[in-house]
Amino acid sequence: MAFQNRNMSVIAYANAFTLWHYRSEDTIEMIMDPKYFTPMYTLVNVGDIIILNCPNVDGMRRIVSVNKDAVKLAELN
Repeated sequence: MAFQNRNMSVIAYANAFTLWHYRSEDTIEMIMDPKYFTPMYTLVNVGDIIILNCPNVDGMRRIVSVNKDAVKLAELN
């Protein structure tokens, strides 16, 4: 499957930071592909956090880079 805009929502926004929520039937391996969130590249920023609910992982990921070709996520430690 591919990114579904209807499954992404804003939980909170403050001081140019956004906390997002995304639910998907895609696996975390698919979601972690840097091209997965490119449809959102104009709306997300480096430092934003996405709470993910997917079949094999529930957790949070921080956005570490954004451009028109890729939105890269990293695990939070």
